[in-house]
Amino acid sequence: MPTLDTDLPPLPALTVETLVQAALAEDWGRTGDITSQNVIPASAKAHAVIRAREAGILAGLDLVDAAFSANQSSLRVTRHKQDGDPLAPGDDVATIEGSARALLAAERVALNYLGHMSGIASKTAHLVGLVAHTKAQICDTRKTTPGLRAVEKYAVRAGGGANHRFGLDDAIMIKDNHIAVAGGITPALKAAQHGAGHMVAIEIEVDTLEQLDEALAAEARIILLDNMAPEQLAEAVKHTNGRAVLEASGRVSEATVVAIAESGVDYISVGAITHSAATLDLGLDIDIS
Repeated sequence: MPTLDTDLPPLPALTVETLVQAALAEDWGRTGDITSQNVIPASAKAHAVIRAREAGILAGLDLVDAAFSANQSSLRVTRHKQDGDPLAPGDDVATIEGSARALLAAERVALNYLGHMSGIASKTAHLVGLVAHTKAQICDTRKTTPGLRAVEKYAVRAGGGANHRFGLDDAIMIKDNHIAVAGGITPALKAAQHGAGHMVAIEIEVDTLEQLDEALAAEARIILLDNMAPEQLAEAVKHTNGRAVLEASGRVSEATVVAIAESGVDYISVGAITHSAATLDLGLDIDIS
């Protein structure tokens, strides 16, 4: 996989800490890791390495750090890679040293987050690579795991993708059901333009070229072309002629994304990069000292 821009703004520490603490509380339950407590001496030390078992793009190291440092653990984590780095099978990702009990108690939470986020980054990077010869940017949607939206969207950025809106409160997106209730494209768009502040982006969804004409006439600046075939998308791009930012959505897959991108749209939103990404296989190998 290609090397990506790894200059990622970090996740907020509070977000990382909250998610990791919730996952550890779920895993440790009422008494903690009773296997390690009963099998491993309290004084036992360990040296472990997280390694990639398949190729992909890395994401989630901040959550790994937080998991292994929980409960004031003295475990030392040394990173050998950074989020956004490409991985080959056998690559060392990070080394963890210290209490064997503490290490084993945090292992699964650390790997769960790392594998999930790296899977999203890897799927995103694959699609980004497929359309690199076009101007189209791959972006995510709100089809995320409840409670994990911030880290899943971070993983999309680690894979070279762009973020769509994070929630219902940070942009106006007028979809088909809004249009139906509002009485049409023009009244829905005019109401949004009247009510929104000057800093709020407004996007409207259209399904046909006739609806595109109406949206453009109503001075839409961002238009979602929903479930259009590549030929329709190309016609929409030609007809719009730069008057609005165009986003394609619907039926996007590895098999269709290149044709969609080659139509000339600006963005392609893909729910599958978050809701259907396979976990990247990363393992932890441990040596007891």
